[in-house]
Amino acid sequence: MQLKFCYILLLLFTSCGVIQHHNTAPNLKDYSVIVPQIEVRADTLRTFGKDYVIRNKHKMWELYASGNPYQLGLSTGALLEPLYHRQDSIFFQKINNFVPSLAKQKLLRIFLTWFMKELPEHIIEPYRVELYGVSRYGSSRFDFIAPAYARSMYLHATHDLGHALSDLALVGCSSLAVWGDKTADGKMLLGRNLDFYIGDDFAQNKVVHFITPTEGIPFASVSWAGMIGVLSGMNLSGLTITINTGKSDLPFKAKTPISLLCREILQYASTTEQAIEIARKRSIFVSESIMISSIEDGKVVLIEISPKKIDVFQVNPSKQALICTNHFQSDTYQNDKNNLQQMQESHSVYRYKKLEELIKQNKTITPEIMASILRNTEGLAGENIGYGNEKALNQLLAHHAVIFKPEDRLMWVSTNPYQLGEFVAYDLQEIFSKNEIVYTSGEKEDLSLPADDFLQTQTYEDYQKYRIEEQVLQEAISQKKKISQEQIHAYQKLNPNLWKVYAKVGEYYYSKGWYRASYLQFQQALSKEIPSTFERKKIEKKQLNIQRKIHIENDTRDRKKIKFRN
Repeated sequence: MQLKFCYILLLLFTSCGVIQHHNTAPNLKDYSVIVPQIEVRADTLRTFGKDYVIRNKHKMWELYASGNPYQLGLSTGALLEPLYHRQDSIFFQKINNFVPSLAKQKLLRIFLTWFMKELPEHIIEPYRVELYGVSRYGSSRFDFIAPAYARSMYLHATHDLGHALSDLALVGCSSLAVWGDKTADGKMLLGRNLDFYIGDDFAQNKVVHFITPTEGIPFASVSWAGMIGVLSGMNLSGLTITINTGKSDLPFKAKTPISLLCREILQYASTTEQAIEIARKRSIFVSESIMISSIEDGKVVLIEISPKKIDVFQVNPSKQALICTNHFQSDTYQNDKNNLQQMQESHSVYRYKKLEELIKQNKTITPEIMASILRNTEGLAGENIGYGNEKALNQLLAHHAVIFKPEDRLMWVSTNPYQLGEFVAYDLQEIFSKNEIVYTSGEKEDLSLPADDFLQTQTYEDYQKYRIEEQVLQEAISQKKKISQEQIHAYQKLNPNLWKVYAKVGEYYYSKGWYRASYLQFQQALSKEIPSTFERKKIEKKQLNIQRKIHIENDTRDRKKIKFRN
């Protein structure tokens, strides 16, 4: 699963012909800029004029930047340079870990020449210029892969490519919106989990961007250093945007990265109609549900967009809730083969039903209750399905969670780990109305939400130990090492309701040739809540292989007995 993802990532960075073409600088003559001279005031504060980046007391970074596209790129790149280099290092190290073979890398290069040739044409000029500005501060350490500008463009396609891989199950985002009688004050409230996972290290330094462009609407978004696209955000006009993946075929031509489409919507739209109009102009190469809320027209809609079609879904306002997981709901996609497969074989419908269940359980939803919904680790009807199960709303791997209250221009961003830390509150009206230069965090401390009590439990401590022991077991499987039965039993006790602890031990026993023991472990895994048809079939296939092996062993043993008697 991860290997396939990294193969695709490698394709993004290893074709010389395309890289040379894509490294040509965009037209910069219309942009007046000041080259940033960064003042490092502390390990947690870097400044340039009125722009700055600060790490708040929750160890989350906040970026405040303004200007034309080129100035934004330069300022952002310079301010975030150390983080930018760190994220790149983590990212490319992961690729190297999974694809160490130079021979395989050489074979994979051929595909990219064709795949990426049209990417620049699908990125609007202001964002090409901004990306070029950011890339001026990219690390030269990775120039052997591709020049910084090309890398900067291509990295914005990784979110899309990760979602396009049908067996990449680590992108199960969930979002919901409520309003009217479903909220304490009748105002719109939205929440989302972004379960885009590259690794714990990658999620450590999330960045909340507060951007004031010379053209368009000031906005806030949450992502990481080097990312100018938007995955979750709200603008000063009170429009919010989040994205959830849909089922896609593997793309064979790059078009507009979804994060850059969302950036364009957030920067230039204040109504759902304007957002829809922008979405219709762009060609994308994956399927996504884009949840848009607007206080100007009082609506929440889903723009369901794929490479070949687009539709808009909204519920009757009297329903007062809109749910989005990872399947499409509009009429256009009711008979779509990819969407039907997603609904039947993935964990999307299960999480959708869980959101319905939690909405019904709460007469009204406040920001505190919304946070508890996003943190929920249970299955339907409160079933314990194990910690880290992809059927849960909280899979304990989220890059971030966000809550929006657009009418008050309030947003809450989760701090590490996952969405369990404090939700830090920000008031966009207050942040974007500041005239004086004050290098401080924009946190609205009196409105921030406390960390989840789960962090203080033995169960959470056991979960963290489980993750470590899972790596030990995986290493034993891949490197043909041996571990004790005591270790195995201790590992399973750390997370006893999760299907994976039995499937993983089944794999280990299988690798050792202990087929009967392996079969029993797989049988135990099948008795648990397995997140997808793909995983279930994989286990069942292993069991069939075991049955054949045991049958052959028995048959061979019987023949030997007969020969001995004769």
